[in-house]
Amino acid sequence: MFSQLKKLGPGLLFAGAAIGVSHLVQSTRAGADFGLGLLWALLLVNLFKYPFFQYGPRYASATGESLLEGYHKLGKGILIAYFILTFATMFTIQTAVTIVTAGLANSLFGDISILNFGIESISSVEIWTILILCVCLFILFLGKYSTLDKLIKVIIITLTISTLMAVIFAFAEFDTPIGFTQIWPENKEAIIFLIAFMGWMPAPLDISVWHSIWAIEKKKDEASFSPKSALLDFNIGYLGAIVLGIAFVCLGYFVMFNTGESFSDKASEFSNQLIDLYTKSLGQWAYIIIGIAAFTTMFSTTITTLDASPRAMSRTLEILQNKSFKKGYLLWVLILAFGTILIFFAFVSKMGLLIKIATILSFVTAPFYAIINYRLMSSKHTPKAWRPNLILHILSWAGILFLIGFSVWYLSIL
Repeated sequence: MFSQLKKLGPGLLFAGAAIGVSHLVQSTRAGADFGLGLLWALLLVNLFKYPFFQYGPRYASATGESLLEGYHKLGKGILIAYFILTFATMFTIQTAVTIVTAGLANSLFGDISILNFGIESISSVEIWTILILCVCLFILFLGKYSTLDKLIKVIIITLTISTLMAVIFAFAEFDTPIGFTQIWPENKEAIIFLIAFMGWMPAPLDISVWHSIWAIEKKKDEASFSPKSALLDFNIGYLGAIVLGIAFVCLGYFVMFNTGESFSDKASEFSNQLIDLYTKSLGQWAYIIIGIAAFTTMFSTTITTLDASPRAMSRTLEILQNKSFKKGYLLWVLILAFGTILIFFAFVSKMGLLIKIATILSFVTAPFYAIINYRLMSSKHTPKAWRPNLILHILSWAGILFLIGFSVWYLSIL
């Protein structure tokens, strides 16, 4: 069992990056506002995104290189477009996930108050943001990929157990008939939420690039990490993200549906509301379970996104300029960390706005990643044995049409 667990890695990192805002915030809100009525959207978007996520480890396993090298082979302009899109979105995404993590830390571990040179006070959530980023930086700089690989296994196991326990206890306390009627949003506000909900469910499509990079790193640390292992690893992580997405929808439904509560856009208030609603319904004993599930959810996303975007940006520049940058990863991690702090201080009271912007950007850029991933996997740059089979071809085309259709629909109602 332990030898099999050792072989897992990139798929769990994918799950760690995916199971975050999309699950804790968006899925919980979906259950709270719509009951189980949006399960169709969760399952449908996971189905149609599946091939494009799978192409990350599939290409890396087949060729020994990341999707970034593949993009460059399709055309330098495609890689440049990726660089621009990533640079435009990575700070907002990192800030959105870190601000939720900081709010939860503040709720669970208490306020931290210091004076900024005796002139003005810095809020506790702001201090927690800096501390969390520093802890993540320390882990990444000290242990690099191997430490992250080991840490994420502990986090994902803890997250899964605590979340499923919370669902079981919430279900036991639920004393009304469960409604499975599916809902199609009718007003503009509900449609916008639907797009945001699907934007990060289970994750933004550019994580396929991160996954391909992690697969290459895993191969360096684990020589027996074969193509077969890579796909099994991915499928386990992907299935886990789907199951936990459903679990958080159920939690929102069992605990919050028809309570009349509305969530705050401030990180600390949102976190307090989230945990308080669970403990009021389930009892104070549930505080630690909900707290662990929520915090591990967001911490895993914070550290994996802080690792992945800098890896991708550094490697992209190396490919574009055809030279190696020894300190490229270090530089981009620091740029992302400091940029996150600057944006955070500017939008500390607007967590909801940041999350909405980040998730919608992820959805409207999804067709770009879907098309280029499919093009690359179907091209001469991928060994014939690893190109999509008929089922993946059909699912890829259906997914591309689905993502384009929903993006156009969303843009038309703005």
